[in-house]
Amino acid sequence: MRIVVTGSKGQLGSELMPLLERHHDVVGLDLHNCDLTDRDAVLGAITSVAPDLVFHGAAFTAVDRCESEPETAYRVNCLATRFIADGARRVGAHVVYVSTDYVFDGTKDGPYLEWDEPNPQSVYGRSKLGGERELDPAWTVARTSWVCSAHGSNMVKTVLKVAAERDTLSFVDDQLGHPTFAGDLAAMLVRVGVARMPGVFHVTNAGAVSWYGFVREIMAAAGHDPDRVQPISTAQFEAGRPPDAPPMAPRPANSVLENFALRHSGIEPLRDFREPLAEVVARLQAD
Repeated sequence: MRIVVTGSKGQLGSELMPLLERHHDVVGLDLHNCDLTDRDAVLGAITSVAPDLVFHGAAFTAVDRCESEPETAYRVNCLATRFIADGARRVGAHVVYVSTDYVFDGTKDGPYLEWDEPNPQSVYGRSKLGGERELDPAWTVARTSWVCSAHGSNMVKTVLKVAAERDTLSFVDDQLGHPTFAGDLAAMLVRVGVARMPGVFHVTNAGAVSWYGFVREIMAAAGHDPDRVQPISTAQFEAGRPPDAPPMAPRPANSVLENFALRHSGIEPLRDFREPLAEVVARLQAD
């Protein structure tokens, strides 16, 4: 197959590209070779490659910056997606769009299903939902959460860095979600994308945990004492921020995504997050 991957140098793209290149003709699009907010550039790239499949993972994911730069958020997350969709329609490509737990408000008592009504509370969440709405019903939306890997910036790398500098670490214990590792996520996206499976899928590693609990698992995987991590509430964290700090986007208290559509489509969901966490920590410590 001919395949286009947007955000090819990001966390997810860095896993998708080598995985796809084993069996397919793959073109990566990122800031270095295509401005996705430029309609002519996007249409030119898509129509010249004429892919069978597009993985659209590029996004403006700096959640707090989205609050202070909403125009950029909507240009990248919504308008660029419109351009990708336009190009895909012209060549008959199937699109897999990577979305987020931030499309939900986090108030549900229990995991979110694919059919629960979105109610984003942040610019980031609203702009990613806007991107979802640019897609055709026959295409694929894959919502995920708390993405980590050995690439880019993420919680695992942040915790390992901070643990080397401080005796104690404080993380919130009242926000729940599923840590998801980009390598596992990439493999599942390839599976549903190549099969052209339509609709919304929640795709996360198994194991719901708070940020505090996740950081304890990171510390343990790295051979550090997890008791060095202290729990705090979101309210305490926000109260401790400097008065002149830039605005923070509201975080969903409950980001737990039930992978219902995968399970009931006969696909075994991703493994418990602790397994890929151990692999990523070992890789980072070996570098």
